[in-house]
Amino acid sequence: MTSLEAKVRSIIRDVPDFPKKGILFKDITPVLQDPATFDRVCAVLEGYAQGRGTDVVAGIESRGFIFGAALALKLGIGFVPVRKPGKLPWKARSVRYELEYGSDTLEMHEDAVGPAERVLVVDDVIATGGTARAVADLTEALGASVSGFAFLVELGFLKGRERLPGREVRSLIRF
Repeated sequence: MTSLEAKVRSIIRDVPDFPKKGILFKDITPVLQDPATFDRVCAVLEGYAQGRGTDVVAGIESRGFIFGAALALKLGIGFVPVRKPGKLPWKARSVRYELEYGSDTLEMHEDAVGPAERVLVVDDVIATGGTARAVADLTEALGASVSGFAFLVELGFLKGRERLPGREVRSLIRF
């Protein structure tokens, strides 16, 4: 375990019964409150993203926006927000998917990505993989391809990586 992994593990908070009873939520906001740690996390994600031929970073609402926008800025490429329904001002394409505590829908602007573009999907946590899989499906429906997935935390016991077969997945911390 690297010193960064140890640091991140030490400051992530467990929040029981959030957002629903029986869920143990991994709160990553302390990582964001520590600028040195946040910068180091972004540097690790940047290292993963470099050399992948990525044209754009797609950040999943809402904490994926934070990591994704910072990463896109470091890489000098565009950022695309993937949002809950009704939050985007332009024409959007949507996808419905199952997650660990129910189902949901995500949207992306129809012109956010295009043919031949390679998209790196970023979020704070991968749990069951349903959200990440949905973003991949949405990205591909718009004609682009997924260059990889990057997460701060992976909840390995939920086997989310298995929902992304044949895909490159990078997570800094695995629980």
